[in-house]
Amino acid sequence: MYKVFVNDKPIIITSSSKNDENFPVYIFKNINVNEILVRLKSDDLDGVYLFTDNLEHDWQVFRSYFKVVTAGGGLVLNSQNDFLFIYRGNKWDLPKGRIEKGESIEETAIREVEEECGVTNLKLQQFLLKTYHVFYYNDEARLKETFWYLMKTNYTGKLTPQTEEGITDVVFKTSEEVTQAFQNTYANIQLVYQTYLAL
Repeated sequence: MYKVFVNDKPIIITSSSKNDENFPVYIFKNINVNEILVRLKSDDLDGVYLFTDNLEHDWQVFRSYFKVVTAGGGLVLNSQNDFLFIYRGNKWDLPKGRIEKGESIEETAIREVEEECGVTNLKLQQFLLKTYHVFYYNDEARLKETFWYLMKTNYTGKLTPQTEEGITDVVFKTSEEVTQAFQNTYANIQLVYQTYLAL
């Protein structure tokens, strides 16, 4: 199964007949991807299942509709097991950013966390998951594929938001504060956290 968010509404590409969300189900080969995007951007659909009997093939077909942007990011825990969050665009988010030429995706994830938060001494623990969302740049639909890693740090210094990236706050949050932050975050960020909790 692949889950791609458009304005926090999921496109679920699946070979399973389960429909946990009660979204409409369409046969992948019969749909127009651009039409689905338009309907999700409006309030016509809250989410959709696209059923396929050839998941990997049709996932590549779906990707071919977009310029794919690769990014890396981190779910960072400190010595108190608090979680590092950024505040950008009036939402709580996790630090992440685009891969640069010559970098491994792991290097990208560490660099972006350091740059966006002013944190150091990051230790990569393990890969968590990939998330996908559609965004628009100059009216062109792009697919952001973000590789998320669990990281730890013993950093206790001042956190510095990367204001030129639109980040206005950086904080470590307790589990209770994370639950509160999730009243104002993105669906993909909740997926990252849920993946961590399931470890």
